Amino acid sequence: MEQTRDENGKLRYTHERLLKANRSLLRLIQTKTLFTYLDKSILNGVKGPATNNRIEGGVNAQLRSMLRNHRGLSIEKRIKAVFWWCYMHSPKPLSSTEILKVMPTNESISDIYNTMNERGKLEGSIPTWGDAVVWGELHKTDFDISFYWD
Repeated sequence: MEQTRDENGKLRYTHERLLKANRSLLRLIQTKTLFTYLDKSILNGVKGPATNNRIEGGVNAQLRSMLRNHRGLSIEKRIKAVFWWCYMHSPKPLSSTEILKVMPTNESISDIYNTMNERGKLEGSIPTWGDAVVWGELHKTDFDISFYWD
């Protein structure tokens, strides 16, 4: 296994995350919990679903279709339309008075949206790890350089 020195001079496996993923997969295979869908005895004669993702083909597809059919709505009204769609398709809908208590208003949706939008802009402007080149990644040397760029 190939090892390299990190920025603190400690020896680590070069592809440490890949090795962890490999060990995790091996453990799942040994405990027979990976690829359980291939074991026909689990189904007990019942026909299994054609896909393992009922949300994408079921709920999400219908929500996307509803939003596509109502393209001119503002962001607040689109979010409210999704709330109403979920309410109309819930197995035990609330009474009218209860739904009016819990349904968000256009103003509350707008406030949440603006807060999240500002947070996204702020997070996009702050430098994070990996934004610059580290000297040790470009030059394989045995001597330690006392400064590192972000």
